[in-house]
Amino acid sequence: MNTPGIVLHDLTAGYGRHPAIHHLHATIPCGALLAVAGPNGAGKSTLLKVLAGELKPMTGRVGMPPEYRQRLAYLTQQPTWSLDFPVDVHDAVAMGCWPWLGPWRALDEAAHRRVTEAITAVKLQGFEHRPLQSLSGGQLQRVRFAQIIVQDARLILLDEPFNALDESTEEEFLALIRRWHNEGRTVIAVLHDLERVRRHFPLTLLLARELVAFGPTEAVLSAEHLERARHHAEAFDEHAAPCPLPADEEKDEVVHQ
Repeated sequence: MNTPGIVLHDLTAGYGRHPAIHHLHATIPCGALLAVAGPNGAGKSTLLKVLAGELKPMTGRVGMPPEYRQRLAYLTQQPTWSLDFPVDVHDAVAMGCWPWLGPWRALDEAAHRRVTEAITAVKLQGFEHRPLQSLSGGQLQRVRFAQIIVQDARLILLDEPFNALDESTEEEFLALIRRWHNEGRTVIAVLHDLERVRRHFPLTLLLARELVAFGPTEAVLSAEHLERARHHAEAFDEHAAPCPLPADEEKDEVVHQ
C-alpha cells in the first residue's frame, strides 16, 4: 500500500475566494483506508468535493491515477435525488451504472445482475419496487451504498456515511468498507466520531482548515493534535477579506499521474 495514490500539493480551495482549506500537502497511498477528521467547519467536506472533481482548487493541485478519476464513487452527506421524483429502489440503485453504461442505454444482463447483487448486499431484497419516498432514512442510506457497490469504483469518497443510522446498520456498512479496503480500493471517509475512527480507520488526516496531522490514527489523534485543531477552528475568522489569488493559479489543477 506504499504506491502514491493521491498527492495533495499546496492545495487551497473554498467558495467565493474564501478558502475553506489552506495549503494542504499530503500523499495518500493506493489502497488506503483513511478517515478525514476535524472540528465542525474544518473543511472536511470541501476536501472531498475537490477530490471528487466538484470543486476547483484555488491554488495548488491534486495528483491522482487516471483510473481513480474514471472509477470514482462519491457518497455526499445528502442524497442527490429528489424524493418528489417517482423512482423505486431498483431504478435508484441502477443509477450507479451510469458512469460506465451511460444514462440513456438500457441495462444489459450484466448490469441487471450487478444491481440485483448490490440490493442483496445491503439487505434490501424484496424492496426493489418500493418507491424511495416510502423508505426510512436508514433504508435510503442502504440504497446509496448499493449505488456505490454497482459503480465498482477504485476510489470511494464517503461524507458522514453513518448519519442517522442505528448501531447494527452502522456495523454492516463498516464491514462493507473493510471489504472494499481488503479488495485494494482506496476509501476516504469524513467522520466526526473519533472513537469510530480509532477503531476502524488505520490512517487519519486531521483538518482545521489547514493540515494539523496526517498518518497512523493513533499518533494523529493525540491530545496535542486535537487541541491544536480546536484552537485553529476557534481562531478562524469567517468574515476575513477574500484571499488574493495569483492570476495564473485561478484554475482547476487536478493532475492525472
